[in-house]
Amino acid sequence: MKFIHTADWHLGKLVHGIYMTEDQRYILESFIELIKDEQPDAVVIAGDLYDRSVPPTAAVELLDEVLFRINVELDTPIIAVSGNHDSAERLSFGSSWYKHSHFYLKGKITSDFTPVNIKGVNFHCVPYAEPGTVRQVLEEDSINSHHTAMEAIVKRIEEQMNADEPHVFVGHAFVLGGKTTDSERTLSVGGSGCVGADVFRPFHYTALGHLHSPDAIKHETIRYSGSLMKYSFSEASQRKSVTIVEMEEDGSFQLREKVLQPKQDMRELQGLMEELLDPTFYQSQNVDDYLKITLHDEGTLIDPINQLRQVYPNVLHLERKRELTDVKKKNTFQVLDDKRKSELDLFKEFYKDMTTGEFTHEKEEVVQSVIETAKREVDQV
Repeated sequence: MKFIHTADWHLGKLVHGIYMTEDQRYILESFIELIKDEQPDAVVIAGDLYDRSVPPTAAVELLDEVLFRINVELDTPIIAVSGNHDSAERLSFGSSWYKHSHFYLKGKITSDFTPVNIKGVNFHCVPYAEPGTVRQVLEEDSINSHHTAMEAIVKRIEEQMNADEPHVFVGHAFVLGGKTTDSERTLSVGGSGCVGADVFRPFHYTALGHLHSPDAIKHETIRYSGSLMKYSFSEASQRKSVTIVEMEEDGSFQLREKVLQPKQDMRELQGLMEELLDPTFYQSQNVDDYLKITLHDEGTLIDPINQLRQVYPNVLHLERKRELTDVKKKNTFQVLDDKRKSELDLFKEFYKDMTTGEFTHEKEEVVQSVIETAKREVDQV
């Protein structure tokens, strides 16, 4: 069977003050045309359909329209899960009757891990959930991270897997070693948001969302489709695509990528103001693209962003190269300065940044006692 793997639509995304809904509509039209051409047996959407838990009305209407056209007008089954940007409750609405038109949307994690079977392939849908939620649903006190949560979920799935049939995992997670960008929301502090790749070993193919590049991880069976569009300038050099998976009865598969061209690209330009405003340069550019421009000029410039917008109307971010160098130096000095401060001094600064309360002498004694206790425990290890 053949299915298309996509994710991270982020409908309703706001980039530098601009809603991307019309750009998203444009690229989803191309996606629908791709479905018409490929005629897949299913479309898999691995989370982050929306960019926020309460999306703008225009984004809700766009998703409703696109899913209707794919599922009803093109008669194509849809398998989808919620991501960390989605509201699990909102996406779960109506899922019980969606199944009658072969629209399988799982918004909330439950103890029911019955797979969706399409043409002999089992799709195991696991929506994004915090470890605490998984611990409560599965009633397993040992769950304390995204990795242990995923281990427990996969263990439950394995209990009912038919070894003679192919299995596809559909989820939204950060696999250890994946490459991030500024567009992805951190799942948790430190490394507790990571999931080890070995967890997905029981599956022939793992269709993931969360990381925005199809090159986010190199693995034989685990793949991120990447986002449909660029959503920050840290993604400017990334290629964007959807993945077409053709799977055999034994679970082996072949992959193809299809690049969808956006209405306006997101790019970076740099150089002197005079160079960027020279017709011999900008006539070879797509001046309507969303741009981040870094100017190399020294000295004062009069209203540079409005000058540039006369030629490049969608300059979203402007910076000076010298200012960037100064910021890097300042950050280096700040790090060195922080290293000279005591643990108590650093905590005082943190307390001041995070609260409006007074850091009293009593609070200082408590914190100092905790620091000393922690140091003694470390020394004993």
